[in-house]
Amino acid sequence: MTNLIQEGSKVILYLGYNNLHVIKAKANEVYQTKFGALKHNDLIGKEFGSKIICTKGYVHALSVIPELWTLALPHRTQILYMADISLILLELDIKPGSIVIEAGTGSGSLSHSIIRSLRPNGHLYTFEFHELRSNLARNEFEEHGLSQFVTVQHRDVLSNGFEHENIADAVFLDLPAPWNAIEHVMKVLKKTGGRLCTFSPCIEQVQRTCQRLHMNNFEEINTVECLRRIHEFRYQHRSKIRFTADQNQEEIIDRKSNKREPDDDDGDEEEETTTNKKLKNDSEATTKRQPQETESTLTAIGPLVMPGHTGYLTFAYIKQE
Repeated sequence: MTNLIQEGSKVILYLGYNNLHVIKAKANEVYQTKFGALKHNDLIGKEFGSKIICTKGYVHALSVIPELWTLALPHRTQILYMADISLILLELDIKPGSIVIEAGTGSGSLSHSIIRSLRPNGHLYTFEFHELRSNLARNEFEEHGLSQFVTVQHRDVLSNGFEHENIADAVFLDLPAPWNAIEHVMKVLKKTGGRLCTFSPCIEQVQRTCQRLHMNNFEEINTVECLRRIHEFRYQHRSKIRFTADQNQEEIIDRKSNKREPDDDDGDEEEETTTNKKLKNDSEATTKRQPQETESTLTAIGPLVMPGHTGYLTFAYIKQE
């Protein structure tokens, strides 16, 4: 695959953090950005990653990789982001040569990451019950040069199951009722067994899915919720603790208790007042004698607001033979 932008290439324009735009390079076209007009002719022939000058600034022209596509894609459904995607790829053990079944293509966010992991000799079979979304996903895979690694099918797998048997190393389900697809999953997994992951937004869906998995002898069943927390690292400046002043105060308190006369209440009150003044004077004198010193400590500060719930990932494994 060439690293040059050609006419018809999909390009992701980076204008800033969380400000990405997807365009198709066409000769003599102009695209308007907040940095002014961007001429497509200035894109064609340049390398991906190049800085492209606009009339009022510049943008970066980036290639379509899974991480950027997840952030820039047109949302047709709720999508998975990289925090969940990376965990799914790890737990399903997707690697070059893997055969993967995906039910619920949606916007294709997860599909792009799966394809990159199983290339160059693996294959993804992805199913979508909504015909329009299925066609749009197929067109996007072709535009991104991925069609040889993926087969997109319009099919209701809950009712009709998968078209294949005993071919998959791993299966991913993003369905409203994944428990009704468990028997179909067992048929499509290889005879030696395989791994399964389901995505569900509600815990009741998770409970029913886990019950069905237990009934069908799946093992290592576990459910996780993957939330992203961004910590800020910075130095905190604190005053050093001095123990010498405390020792002086303890000595004064000891002297007070030794001099106290239990039968003379008036004398006690007078002595207590004198002692308190002495403590204050000693403390002030110590502070003046010894300049304040500070120390810096590198600390991690968590977010003040925690992002909301996204969904539950349930993983399971079955060994059929």
